[in-house]
Amino acid sequence: MSGELTYRGLESADVPMVLELLTASLAGGPTGRRSAEFFDWKHRANPFGPSPGLVAVAPDGRIVGVRLFLRWSWRGARGREVAAVRPVDTATHPDFQKRGIFRRLTMELLEQVAGEAELVFNTPNANSLPGYLRMGWRELGRVPVALRVARPLSFARGARAALARRPGPSGPPRCELPTAADWFAFPDPRLPELLAERELADAAEPRLRTARTARYLAWRYGAAPGLDYRVVTVERGGELVGLAFGRPRRRGPLAEFTLAELIVRPGDRAAAAGLLRAAAASGCDHAATHLAPGTEAAEAGLRAGCLTAPRTGMVLAARTPTGPLPAERTLADWRFSLGDLEVF
Repeated sequence: MSGELTYRGLESADVPMVLELLTASLAGGPTGRRSAEFFDWKHRANPFGPSPGLVAVAPDGRIVGVRLFLRWSWRGARGREVAAVRPVDTATHPDFQKRGIFRRLTMELLEQVAGEAELVFNTPNANSLPGYLRMGWRELGRVPVALRVARPLSFARGARAALARRPGPSGPPRCELPTAADWFAFPDPRLPELLAERELADAAEPRLRTARTARYLAWRYGAAPGLDYRVVTVERGGELVGLAFGRPRRRGPLAEFTLAELIVRPGDRAAAAGLLRAAAASGCDHAATHLAPGTEAAEAGLRAGCLTAPRTGMVLAARTPTGPLPAERTLADWRFSLGDLEVF
């Protein structure tokens, strides 16, 4: 195609055309449909701030390239905030590929956020990882996923069907847990106390972790359009001692409960075990989560027989906005939940 492209910031009026481009390039995304409501929730209502974005515009006015960075906030030792961005939602029109659009949008957006963010991180797949490595990202390793099987016979049948590449049932799996949206419609007054107690204990944690405020949790799990997050709670003596969020989803022939977030009072392995049991008993074949080393969930998961699934997990890649990630930074510097890295 002839003519010079124009590169500029993403504007509100661009959203319908951007959604068309993303759908054509990346299909319907995690909800099956790229709606303006989901886009606004993800990129405008984010408590960490609105997403910076750039577009490439053809001479005829069509948007032929888009790149957005989702803002994030990690919290380090003694509560220090580490501002970050996560590259998401990128697409190039098929007629304009191999013209360096992806690279230019990415590098210009890195320059734009250089004064605002310390870290750039994402979980590229095998196809996109080489391109990121060429642009200065460093592969840090794979964040493993652990499974707890709830229905052994159904899980075995589904696993065999998956290996044979047989399609699974259509529609979401049945789940007996209440929705996070309903739970946040009438917030539990005990939630602030649980979060405050957790944060006080985590203040000495040197690993980077997401700042889990009530506002963040309500946005991430209660307000997410179409993702159907559910909630699990554990109470003891009238106190809220454990809280978890996850969602039922299809993994081919298998029904999975993806356990994205698990929060318990410091040292309360019994509460963590209760949350893992409830997630596994949600009505799905198995529960899947990440058990960060040294956490109550990891200790409870080990005793409950959770197993690390082979050839699964997400590859973490990162850099700084201005250059390579410092050599001393490793995967062990983070304490992840699955919700931190889950593609949404």
